[in-house]
Amino acid sequence: MNTKADALLASLPSGFGAVVVGASGGIGSALCDRLRAEPHFGSLYPLSRTATALDLTDETSVQAAAEALRGKPFQLLICATGVLGVDGHPPEKSLRQLDPDVMMRQFSINAVGPALVAKHFLPLMDRKTRSVAAFLSARVGSIGDNRLGGWISYRASKAALNQIVRTASIEYARTHPEMVLTAIHPGTVRTPLSNPYASGHPTVSAQEAAASILSALDALTPDKSGSFIAYDGTTIPW
Repeated sequence: MNTKADALLASLPSGFGAVVVGASGGIGSALCDRLRAEPHFGSLYPLSRTATALDLTDETSVQAAAEALRGKPFQLLICATGVLGVDGHPPEKSLRQLDPDVMMRQFSINAVGPALVAKHFLPLMDRKTRSVAAFLSARVGSIGDNRLGGWISYRASKAALNQIVRTASIEYARTHPEMVLTAIHPGTVRTPLSNPYASGHPTVSAQEAAASILSALDALTPDKSGSFIAYDGTTIPW
């Protein structure tokens, strides 16, 4: 049985509520499992295309999912969504391979979708107590850390997501002073999304990644809102 020593989110209030968007994915489902094990956890609202028909590319769907939670307080929002390959198209190895339709699909899912989640879910979060909103990004979305090139659509869509999170954090600092927003890199996780590209990289299980993510979020203070961090809490260059 878990004890208080096992808590990864000790900074959140007792009985906290959590929303996980992308709950049926590898990282999302592991996050849900770990949240249920938190000793002072209250309510979990897992949302996904398969479980709740949430479609990030359809604002009506996102808005309806948010409205269904109105009046149900939550202090944690994790958007654990993203796509690396689109409709059988792997990430580009060079600029010559860029397909505008594939690129727009990447942006639709990796940037616009999370922006819609922010638009409709952030206003519902607790204003009076500490709250955390995290959006899964990727280290390859860093412009300053880009030394290899390639993967232009995925890189650019994640860089756009980082800017969305940063901009939203500035706006919400005015109305939710205890809220922390962050873009977080989960590491190279052994999931169907990353497995084809993980060769030569150290990997972790989805369960290990979930625990690291929650620990990193627990340590963030409001002055760090709008940051881009890794699963171990270190800052990643923009």
